[in-house]
Amino acid sequence: MTPFYDRDAEIIYVSMTEGRAKTANLRRDPRAALEITGPDRYTWATAEGTVTLIGPGTEPDGPEVEALVDYYRRAAGEHPDWDEYRRVMVADRRVLMVMAVDRVYGERLR
Repeated sequence: MTPFYDRDAEIIYVSMTEGRAKTANLRRDPRAALEITGPDRYTWATAEGTVTLIGPGTEPDGPEVEALVDYYRRAAGEHPDWDEYRRVMVADRRVLMVMAVDRVYGERLR
């Protein structure tokens, strides 16, 4: 899981897979918390908010897959083969989690 945080919009994006427990739990209750731990393992931040799930897409050129393409571009840049990426997103039943951040807190212990 590679989260992408849009600071201006205060939104976190994460690509997930349909059929997993976390996806089912978010469909049932869209409240979420995402924790990021720093490389020193003492620094951490938690973001809390409400989630919207986009997808899974059924067509490589559909809007659900286009949202995943936008996420990838923002998080990692250009993909070497967008056609393959789109096919894999449909085959893997990928879902884009969009979390509107309501609260952020953390700690630096060292």
